[in-house]
Amino acid sequence: MKYADLPERMTDLPTDDRGYPVPWFVAWHDGRPEFRAMDPAKFRAAIKQKLCWVCGKRLGVNLCFVAGPMCGINRTSSEPPSHVECARWSARNCPFLSNPRMVRREDEEINNAVLRDNSAGFAITRNPGVAMLWITRQYETFKVDNGWLIQMGEPESVEWYACGRPATREEVDASIESGLPNLQAIAKMEPGSLQALSEATERFVKWLPLSKIEQGMKK
Repeated sequence: MKYADLPERMTDLPTDDRGYPVPWFVAWHDGRPEFRAMDPAKFRAAIKQKLCWVCGKRLGVNLCFVAGPMCGINRTSSEPPSHVECARWSARNCPFLSNPRMVRREDEEINNAVLRDNSAGFAITRNPGVAMLWITRQYETFKVDNGWLIQMGEPESVEWYACGRPATREEVDASIESGLPNLQAIAKMEPGSLQALSEATERFVKWLPLSKIEQGMKK
């Protein structure tokens, strides 16, 4: 399988049996990539050495986090950033990111329950249906009871993708509507958190794609 638009930095990544490039962060078991799991050692290396989560090469000034809209609301990610070009290619081509109906394959070793137990913070394992590219120049890591999370810095810009193309406002709104109850349930555990979540959600609106009405007003 050939990808004409594959970023130069990704061309030396290994490929799987389909010819699909295997992102640097993916864990390997018995000589085969396990796309559902990340290599913990890669997480540490990415943070300490400022390496791209997708290609494994040194990052520059612009950092791009690939996540769902819930991460944009709380500005928190469980995965280190990537080059903007690597992130865009992933958003357009990764089966899980580009297909809203795609769900993670589950078995006894790796399933949603295991992923939640082994992920820092409160992991939301659903497919959000859209991919958010949060482009910033800074971030900070912080410790939680079960690992480390990342506080994403103020974005320079935010891009949205669905089905391998720019996402519509309607698609992003639908993802937020379906995912927000998860954050609300978590917020109810701490006094004052629901108000903070409401304020964060309002702050997030400016980074959403324009609606059809807003697009028409700009013309």
